[in-house]
Amino acid sequence: MKDQSLASTATPRNTSRQGTNRSIIIIGALFFIFGFVTWLNSVLVPYLKIACELNNFQSYFVVTAFYISYLVMALPSAWVLKVTGFKKGMSLGLLVMAVGALIFVPAAYTRTYEIFLLGLFVLGTGLAVLQTAANPYITILGPIESAAKRISIMGICNKVAGALAPLVLGAIVFKNTDNLIEELELMDVAEKALVLNELSERVVVPYLIMMGVLIILAVWIYFSPLPEVDTDSEDEVVAKSNINKKNIFQFPHLLLGTLAMFLYVGVEVIAGDTVISYGAEQGIPLMDAKAFTSYTLIAMIIGYIIGIFTIPKYIAQERALQVSAVLGIILGLGAIYTNGFISVLLISLLGLANAMVWPAIWPMAIAGLGRFTKIGSSFLIMAIAGGAILPLFYGRLADMFDPQQAYWIVIPCYAFILFFASKGHKIGRNL
Repeated sequence: MKDQSLASTATPRNTSRQGTNRSIIIIGALFFIFGFVTWLNSVLVPYLKIACELNNFQSYFVVTAFYISYLVMALPSAWVLKVTGFKKGMSLGLLVMAVGALIFVPAAYTRTYEIFLLGLFVLGTGLAVLQTAANPYITILGPIESAAKRISIMGICNKVAGALAPLVLGAIVFKNTDNLIEELELMDVAEKALVLNELSERVVVPYLIMMGVLIILAVWIYFSPLPEVDTDSEDEVVAKSNINKKNIFQFPHLLLGTLAMFLYVGVEVIAGDTVISYGAEQGIPLMDAKAFTSYTLIAMIIGYIIGIFTIPKYIAQERALQVSAVLGIILGLGAIYTNGFISVLLISLLGLANAMVWPAIWPMAIAGLGRFTKIGSSFLIMAIAGGAILPLFYGRLADMFDPQQAYWIVIPCYAFILFFASKGHKIGRNL
């Protein structure tokens, strides 16, 4: 057997085809929230760099604070879901996110970078609970061989929101900022503080609105008809295969998949969250550069649509992952060896290369885990911490050399993803 086991190892209870479709719609709404909240970071990096007077390295702690919560909270999230179940756990995650959005209010009024980072960490904590529940849930709602297709549909929900997020927040916080940057250099300390305080307070209303929306969604999910999922039982074939498995470390393909996910999330965040600042470095005004993250996410949406219509009918998810990795290497090298608008656009087009990576890695990494599915899913959620660490390395390289040469960091990441797609996902597999 090949990649057939997960569908029978964890199934929704009491579901019909109509119920499954309804569940997919509800989970799709959650993925929309994931995308909107996550890709606001692409605006917050250059915005807080100005408002809190930071260098490149310091500004990328925005993504570190957000994504490190996945590393810290993924395993506790699995415990929370074991106690609450998937539905109540998702509702709880949304409420935690609402608290994170609220923390932005005192952060903005005091213009304190550390409080902004705390708010981002709490937002990430809520998302860790949601992601730990939602990703295996959507994987399980059907055959494993078409899991990448379902995750691609979720990805469209995620990236449509992500494309809107920087445009909405950017229009609010970047208004007149290009002129403001030049004027700040001529201001005395007191005048500069007043102007920067006003700039900092621009996020108050958007994040209060976000808090209200998250609370409403939490209530909606709590009373929704989402069925529970049993991930602790195994069918006969999987149980026999895993009879001598005592812990998660006896699944090499999962561990390699976790590393591939770590590197992938790192390069996805680098592509989406550095491109606005990189565009500004290449001489493009911030009000124009804010659109580049949206281009990245539109490219990902195109990739997801291709995946929906081609996987698994015309191309296996393993092959799709190989193509994605090769394309990432080509686009990364192209961005390094060109300049200006073309170079920035090639970074945005990494979204096309990235589109099918998450949908393919996830089912390939957790296939055949059986009763270890929840803990395996937690490992993959922990790997989202790649978005916390690799952008910091990018920021340090940008300060040491320049933002363009710093993109060399993505090349070995895509090379490892290519290895996992070709060989790594087969290592240690018994099915």
